[in-house]
Amino acid sequence: MKNANPVSRLVSLAFALVALASLTACGQAQESASGPVKTGSDWFEIKVAKTPVQMQLAVTTEEMQHGLMGRKDLKSGEGMLFVYARPQKVSFWMRNTPTALDIGFFTSDGALREVYPLFPFDERPVPSRSEEIQFALEMKQGWFEFADIKPGDKLDLNTLKQALKARGMKLSAFENLGD
Repeated sequence: MKNANPVSRLVSLAFALVALASLTACGQAQESASGPVKTGSDWFEIKVAKTPVQMQLAVTTEEMQHGLMGRKDLKSGEGMLFVYARPQKVSFWMRNTPTALDIGFFTSDGALREVYPLFPFDERPVPSRSEEIQFALEMKQGWFEFADIKPGDKLDLNTLKQALKARGMKLSAFENLGD
């Protein structure tokens, strides 16, 4: 407004700020109603075969690079699932990882194909044989044998999809998991 007096400018500004605050409050109410987006440190119960496992999901590059480094608190039945955008050959090592682990490599249909032991602080790579791996599950060493999980057993992909959505991920970003 050209030549408007200072009072009308202040009133207009106050009205705009009240409107903006109302819109912001509405957005916050919607976010809290659906719950906050979960992070890489949150746990999700996802079954492998019929066995429930508490999993943290490593989805971002940073989460995958850090993995279980430095972790000494992993309990039996807890692990980390690495979720790749597409099937590929993968490789893991144990840099700065003090806990003996097993790693299970799963194909895009959720089927376990390979299991290998990983030893504390061992920096030698442990690659998958298959180039069709989309998920890798790290568990305490001996867990796959103890839980009687064998090649061919499947990861519950429906529950995984729900967990990825709770993490704020778009399923369309992952081959074979799209909406």
